[in-house]
Amino acid sequence: MNNYTSTVENRFVKYAKIDTSADPTSITFPSSEIQKNLGRELVKELLELGIDDAKMDEWGYVYATISNNTGNDSLPTICFCSHMDTAPDCSGTNVKPIIHRNYDGTPITLPDDTSQVITVEQHSYLKEKIGDDIITASGHTLLGADDKAGIAIIMDFAHHIVNNPEIAHPTIRILFTPDEEIGRGVDHLDMDRLNADFGYTLDGGVLGSLEDESFSADGVKVTINGVSAHPGYAKGKMVNSLKVAAEFVQLLPEDSWSPETTEHREGFVHPMNFSGSLEQSTVGFIIRDHDTSKLIEYASRLEGMVKSVVDKYPGATYKFEITEQYRNMKEVLKAVPFVANYAISAMGKAGVTPLPTIIRGGTDGSRLSFMGLPCPNIFTGEMAIHSRHEYVSIQDMEKAVKTLVELAQIWAKHS
Repeated sequence: MNNYTSTVENRFVKYAKIDTSADPTSITFPSSEIQKNLGRELVKELLELGIDDAKMDEWGYVYATISNNTGNDSLPTICFCSHMDTAPDCSGTNVKPIIHRNYDGTPITLPDDTSQVITVEQHSYLKEKIGDDIITASGHTLLGADDKAGIAIIMDFAHHIVNNPEIAHPTIRILFTPDEEIGRGVDHLDMDRLNADFGYTLDGGVLGSLEDESFSADGVKVTINGVSAHPGYAKGKMVNSLKVAAEFVQLLPEDSWSPETTEHREGFVHPMNFSGSLEQSTVGFIIRDHDTSKLIEYASRLEGMVKSVVDKYPGATYKFEITEQYRNMKEVLKAVPFVANYAISAMGKAGVTPLPTIIRGGTDGSRLSFMGLPCPNIFTGEMAIHSRHEYVSIQDMEKAVKTLVELAQIWAKHS
């Protein structure tokens, strides 16, 4: 890639300014129509590159194809995927990207809210990025590097491949998805239209990270029904569902079994929302572990807690509902280890030290793997995600582009 002229910085800055916040309360798909604004821009840019089948469908998925240029029709089709939406945890409206050239390691004070200061003490990865060009938001919003860094990387890769036809590659499918941040990213994906054999999401963090093992995940909704009565005449009759629900949540341990007390492969049960009234209250949970079998154990323990509380209140009842969300991609990828191994080789060829690791979370690739598209996750440089301290290194994104170029060439040699 000696003749590589990067476009990733300009692309990222443009995409970051487009509000694509997902809405977990919405029943539509995508959950917010604004996500399609980015989709339309991406289709436009892909068409301008000469990728003439680029299109966004009714659900907001963007598909595009870079055709095999090797003459070997037996090569598999490879998908590169990133998501367009940003997390609802923090505002994505009116994002103002700021580039900090040749970062020197000093605290970065964000100008729109000077109480927001990004330091190497809080964000240890920044120590490794001294000398890099760092992009942050301005203090009132997240940046959107999760996952617009991934989108910019794929788009820069497409730009480079199209403009350097001597680089051998198999058929490449480009896929941009909505609503990944709220767990719906592939709900309406047309796998026949995608028609790919293996894939990679570009949604990882530190330089060199390759994630081929994720959490397995379920959602739990607990509904507690109380007994309504006029508060003036409620003695011996009323059962306040809010109080019962609060007592139930209070049973969760303070020093274990939660996101704030676990790490590595430790799982957790995490209350996400609490709402209700006198007569009925609901508590929503997410359950996570790398060992799928433990989800049943966790759910059983949680239901035991709610039952022990509800049984104390005559007339109170509960409903315990479990929804499967995604499963550990390793269960699929262990059967095709070469998919991750090729990415590791590509990083080495791109001058990047590979860092195989696990995800304490999930990606679209977690679900895609179980839909027939084995799909590990490659680094983008996105850090401090879902927060106003979010940042990304331009050099990390450029190295991800080079990794994809090398990866495409590796796949071109393997039928």
